[in-house]
Amino acid sequence: MCCKKQHMKVAIVFNHPYPQSFCAAVLQSVMNGLQRGEHEADVLHLDKEGFNPVMTEADLLGFVRGEAVDPKVLEYRQRLQEADHLVMIFPIWWELMPALTKGFIDKVIFPGVAYDYDNSGPFPMMRKRLHRLKGVTVITTMNTHSLVYRLVFGNAIKKALFAGTFWKMGYKNRKWINLNMVKFVSDKKRRGWLEGIATRFERMK
Repeated sequence: MCCKKQHMKVAIVFNHPYPQSFCAAVLQSVMNGLQRGEHEADVLHLDKEGFNPVMTEADLLGFVRGEAVDPKVLEYRQRLQEADHLVMIFPIWWELMPALTKGFIDKVIFPGVAYDYDNSGPFPMMRKRLHRLKGVTVITTMNTHSLVYRLVFGNAIKKALFAGTFWKMGYKNRKWINLNMVKFVSDKKRRGWLEGIATRFERMK
């Protein structure tokens, strides 16, 4: 007797302003794979949903109190609380993430939203609040060669998000998919990437 197929709800944080970008093609491939796998997707499109990435004085006061004040952040908290897996898709510009993605990290990965501080031990610890969320996949695109990005720039995105943000909160299931030299590789190569991504998300469990 076959096991019942596991249905997952996946929150996708997407950041790219150009609808014909390769990031948009990646998003579509993720969506196609999830649909084939009978999973559910919720796209948080930072460019289209009016998200303000700027940390204001009121936001910082909320940080101290552990209470988010931005209505969009409160909306995103609710949507993330319902997700089993988080996917982030964005381009790497000048070795780093775009402003909207950085703002999402600053304002949504926030005390009282994504984590709380635990001061019970000798050192303060971050304890995740998104208890249903079991893993994080980050998909990035860039025109730099991956070897250069690793040797010269130290895999900055990986260090920031996986050795930093999500590691600190205790997420063990972390995956980085970095599509490099996007502008310079063949169409066949790009199609292969997209097909591989769709298959990965179709089979996710």
